[in-house]
Amino acid sequence: MITREKSEGNTLTLKVKVSAKVWADAIEEAYEKNKGKFNIQGFRKGHAPKKVIEKEYGDTVFYDDAFDIVISREYSEFLSKNKDVEPVDYPNVTIDSITADGVLATLKVELMPEIKIGNYKGLKFKKDKVEVTEHMIEHEIEHLIERHARFVESEEKAEKGDVATIDFRGMVDGKTFEGGSAEDYRLELGSHSFIDTFEDQLVGLKKDEGKDVKVTFPSDYPAKELAGKPAVFEVKVKKVEKKELPELNDKLISDSTDFETVDEYKKDLKAKLLEGEEKKAQRKLENDIIEAVVDASTVEIPEVLINNEVEHIVKDMSQRLAYQGLKFEDYLSYMKTTVEEFKASKKDEAKRNVKARLVLQKIIRDNKISASQKEIDERIMKYAGTKKENLDEFKKSLSEYEKAYIENDVIMEKLVKFLSEGNTIE
Repeated sequence: MITREKSEGNTLTLKVKVSAKVWADAIEEAYEKNKGKFNIQGFRKGHAPKKVIEKEYGDTVFYDDAFDIVISREYSEFLSKNKDVEPVDYPNVTIDSITADGVLATLKVELMPEIKIGNYKGLKFKKDKVEVTEHMIEHEIEHLIERHARFVESEEKAEKGDVATIDFRGMVDGKTFEGGSAEDYRLELGSHSFIDTFEDQLVGLKKDEGKDVKVTFPSDYPAKELAGKPAVFEVKVKKVEKKELPELNDKLISDSTDFETVDEYKKDLKAKLLEGEEKKAQRKLENDIIEAVVDASTVEIPEVLINNEVEHIVKDMSQRLAYQGLKFEDYLSYMKTTVEEFKASKKDEAKRNVKARLVLQKIIRDNKISASQKEIDERIMKYAGTKKENLDEFKKSLSEYEKAYIENDVIMEKLVKFLSEGNTIE
């Protein structure tokens, strides 16, 4: 059983008293949960009686697990009966006494802070003007032309923009190094994919010509054994290819898009760009509104929430780097920083994130903003592009995280609409 002892600021102190019977039941549960871990001579693994294990490993062998079981259960029951208690994290637990006769413990619970919502009605916001210029359209067309460029072998000197097929062998201090050699490597001159002035020094070479390319590795180069060192690459040009861009005409458009003419393509391109710019302007407006509401609100953020958010930022960064084939530790080394320094640099960002989350959650609760199952299903169909008759089957494939994400997406859209309706948009 749990009783409230006192409250100081945002910290609630609870006293836990566990009777001998409840404690004995928890020990029995811990035994059933862990008996398979013990090897006792004369018994098959997982079949040794509790008394035998206790004799072999001590009377308190199951105390730790039993304590976790009973405290978690008592605390969950307390929270279900005391809806006014909103903890921000799992409580700090202190054992006052623990014997065969029962348990006494103290829980220090950090409570959700008071959140004072600032004014979010009668404000004025400016939405960015949306327009699509000829330059924007031409820029997209240039990408289309580039995608359909072809490279034609040439006997002429290599220029920037050409592709040179090369063999190379790099040496530092007169010795080759790992990753410093390759054959038949296609390199676009001017792409800056190689270090220093490597590509510039190949300009002017023809097929079957070669030279020694002298460069210096950057001081912050990831491979520490090469960082800051001069290197010499023996390079032979095996082929030079000139880029030939196709002419923009109806044939190119009909061959490479769903349209028949340049005019049709440009018209559709302008509409899509306009739609994209409109979405961008709307997102900025929504962010401006949310930022104004959050800035106008006050909340004393518990340190534990800030620290938890910092850990989340670190985990997110590690995952994004992993997708690129990089390790978080290597990134820190490249940035010349430590884990502690990186975390410290993210404190302000974490604090802003937590404040925004707490403020928006309170507005959502206070105004009873929620997502109906119909709204969630409609959003799922929109994401999946599926038809109504396939909805149930598709929903079965979603994880609980994905379902929660979709529900939150609907709620956030309704929240932004709610905040926008009470303000003036210019």
